[in-house]
Amino acid sequence: MTDKHLSSQFDADLARLSTRLLAMGGMVEQQVTRAVVLLERFVPREFAAIVEDEKHVNLAERELDEALGQVIARRQPAARDLRLLMASSKCTSNLERAADEAHKVAKCAKRIDEQVEPQAFDFAEVLRAGQLASDILNRALDAFARMDTKAAIQVMEDDFAIDEEFRAFATRMVPYMSEHPRMISVALDYMFVAKGIERIGDHATNIAEFVVYVVGGTDIRHATANVLNRCARYG
Repeated sequence: MTDKHLSSQFDADLARLSTRLLAMGGMVEQQVTRAVVLLERFVPREFAAIVEDEKHVNLAERELDEALGQVIARRQPAARDLRLLMASSKCTSNLERAADEAHKVAKCAKRIDEQVEPQAFDFAEVLRAGQLASDILNRALDAFARMDTKAAIQVMEDDFAIDEEFRAFATRMVPYMSEHPRMISVALDYMFVAKGIERIGDHATNIAEFVVYVVGGTDIRHATANVLNRCARYG
């Protein structure tokens, strides 16, 4: 068998893995979007869909990990190809965890709906953070699909906005709970929601970081702003 034939088979393996990873990412995006929508208006069938779809996400993670392991063992890739496979494995883990967070957000939304009308509580920061998290997860997956380092670094920078919304909401909740003791359980559920959304943003950021790792071989986790700027310029 010629080297060219082996190479074309390997490229086909990588393409199939990429397609499956992005399909899993699409499922998780839908999970996050549905969970955020439930905060505004709880719909039982949407909640049930989130619970059911999480099973499919978990199955996709297991199947992708197995497929990735088989490709690594069979093809013994080196350099950028090996980085891509390693990053893909880490992406599946981050996607599964993001889906877990979306499920937790949905469960909190269910509890909140059982206690109070959504209009009775000001959760504007949480809603903005949720919409931002859904957006950057979408863009992180797109950057990974295209191996676009500039888009990936923009995702990392935009994640700061989610952190700011979380901090603003948490700061507001402390005096609110003191002044409205009967609303403490609801406020705590919204805090759990806000934290879950922040973590979804973190998982999207992790996926974006893997793009820079694959393209340039640079691990930029915990990197400074100057390092990120250099990677964006020369990545």
